[in-house]
Amino acid sequence: MRIRLWRHLRESLKSLVRNGWMTFASVSAVTITLLILGVSLVIAMNAQQMSNSVQGQLEVNVFLKQAVTDQQAAQVADQVRKMPGVGSVQLVTKAQGMASIKHDLAQYDNVLSGLSPQSTLPDELVVKATDPRHTLTVGRELKTLPQVAQVKDGQQVVTKLFHVLDVIRNIGLVFVAALVITAMFLISNTIKITIFSRRREIEIMKLVGATNWFIRWPFMLESLIIGVVGALIPFGVIVTAYHSLYVHTGGVFAVLMFHLVGTPVLAVRLAEVMFGIGIVIGAWGGLMSVRKFLKA
Repeated sequence: MRIRLWRHLRESLKSLVRNGWMTFASVSAVTITLLILGVSLVIAMNAQQMSNSVQGQLEVNVFLKQAVTDQQAAQVADQVRKMPGVGSVQLVTKAQGMASIKHDLAQYDNVLSGLSPQSTLPDELVVKATDPRHTLTVGRELKTLPQVAQVKDGQQVVTKLFHVLDVIRNIGLVFVAALVITAMFLISNTIKITIFSRRREIEIMKLVGATNWFIRWPFMLESLIIGVVGALIPFGVIVTAYHSLYVHTGGVFAVLMFHLVGTPVLAVRLAEVMFGIGIVIGAWGGLMSVRKFLKA
């Protein structure tokens, strides 16, 4: 079996070289299609990365009542940490809040030096939800605590933000899905045309008594090679270009200040999609196209 497979592979390579122009046309079609798909996937992955980055910055600012002492504030913080849906809680005491203000407004130190944190600032809790989409729910729960004076959860901003992110994500998914279907259609038809141009070769092989699988194997291997080479070229181009961009920018998209997807993670995802499509569609296109002629 191993010897026969090696023979089929050798014949497939010879056939690809012998039918050079058709091979070039097939590989080019696969390359261009998967290049467009690959670039779209890079954009979609980084859009998702930006979405996760923005969601990770969502927090609820809880201001306790002025009469609450630092000890009571610490007890409230412990109580909030035990609430369902709460990921982290940071307590900012009156003294810490005043020190932060004095640091930020150092030029007005003379004015601020006379202020007492006990009479001017409340204790604050900075709360993050385990799931950013539960931020508003956590905010509503915090408003029910008797020690709480005010809760800022940015309800209008958060609602609009998630709406925009959902729209962007849905558009990206539809666009990538449409490109995947288009890639499958183009690659399959290109391989079918390649095999159609060699229908006489199939007829001759049938006349001399070759079995159906003996005829199928070389064409399937040719289609697989076309799919793999057609995926390898755009994969190499995209990963090389992306890595150069990643190194040049330091891994940060300066305009919106979020970290780009790392090159290794992106390369694995691209390889899964691009080589998966190339191999599956190559094998499927070759098998179905030969099957049509074998029935004749």
